[in-house]
Amino acid sequence: MKILFRLLLCTLAAFSAGCATRPPAAPAAVAAATSRPAPLLLISIDAYRYDYLERGLSPTLAMLANDGVRAASMQPSFPSLTFPNHYTIVTGLRPDHHGIVNNTMFDAALGKFSLGNRKAVSDGRWWGEGTPIWETADQHGLRTATMFWPGAEADIHGRHPDEWMPYDGNVTPDQRVDRVLAWLDQPAARRPTFLTLYFDAVDHAGHKYGPDTPQVDDALRETDAAMARLVRGLRQRGLFDKINLIVLADHGMASVPERNSVMIDRLIPQDRVQTVSMGILAGFNPKNGSAQAAADFAAIEHQLERPQKHMRCWDKTRVPARFVYGSNPRVPRLLCLADVGWRITTTDYAASHKGKVSIGEHGYDNADPLMQALFVAHGPAFRVGAKVPAFPNVDVYPLMTHLLGIPAAANDGDYDAVMDMLKPAAR
Repeated sequence: MKILFRLLLCTLAAFSAGCATRPPAAPAAVAAATSRPAPLLLISIDAYRYDYLERGLSPTLAMLANDGVRAASMQPSFPSLTFPNHYTIVTGLRPDHHGIVNNTMFDAALGKFSLGNRKAVSDGRWWGEGTPIWETADQHGLRTATMFWPGAEADIHGRHPDEWMPYDGNVTPDQRVDRVLAWLDQPAARRPTFLTLYFDAVDHAGHKYGPDTPQVDDALRETDAAMARLVRGLRQRGLFDKINLIVLADHGMASVPERNSVMIDRLIPQDRVQTVSMGILAGFNPKNGSAQAAADFAAIEHQLERPQKHMRCWDKTRVPARFVYGSNPRVPRLLCLADVGWRITTTDYAASHKGKVSIGEHGYDNADPLMQALFVAHGPAFRVGAKVPAFPNVDVYPLMTHLLGIPAAANDGDYDAVMDMLKPAAR
């Protein structure tokens, strides 16, 4: 019967990305769910910079902001990259504390991690330094469902969300919305109380064409149309005024002309270091554990930590404290951060990818205005027409655990900093 139900759900979605589901909750959890809180839907629009809303191309988002809460902006954690910040949002931990310290990483025990390495992405050992909100919700009798959220494909502490989808970029925005609505259509015993939804068209257009282009405008329109589909679906089900929506982004986006490249191989002999990452935040480790390698690396660090054109470099122990970054073993020994509008690459890579590099980027200093992200909230718990000051994205996690009525795991957030966006009765 479970297999037939799973097949039925996949058929309803009308696409073949695959589907995963957990069996119904145990009787005690079901009993607890009878008094469950209002459902909470967390929506990420990847790379929706805080000021994109002013372009007037997102009428559905504007409606939610006008009838709910809008923050001046939301500050990403450092580094302002996709996987680190998505995991920060659902754990309340800075990347240095939850272990997803970059989109590309090296771990002495686990090897290499990158966005395209599906084996690593789905390995819970990479994610186990944090406790995602779906794990805590599940432990307290609330069912959960994630539509493409970094970490959801992994068996973190032996658990997945109750229902989840393996990432497939071919799944359209409308199909993603329809999957969430289908989850909400399930019988009460199976219906999720915490859900996520992820859109990435704005990020893809920003990388390929740059943030200030007609292609990004088109992606904003496309994503807002999917949001409109979601709102219509919620209204049709009588849920729009009963569900709390949090719509946010992981980071912003900056324009990076193709010519703005720091050729790191002209400064670091590549055969004398282990290169962990390139791009906006480049990372390097000593080549091996020999005394000669350590001496060579110390000399390289000494050279690179001097003032450089278009980037700043630090030993991980000397990273500015405001970044809250450098204590995790996965952070490379030497870090080089490009100035906004620049990238770090090699001569060979630049030559082989001429005309194919991203001309929109993120990952920069998380205090830079161009890295600031969207935050909008709407629903029965939120004030109407409220504008709140900028805040760091670690504060979203304790806000969500409060809304769900579950205890927060250890985190870096501050509920008191965001409680004023709630109606007095919901605080």
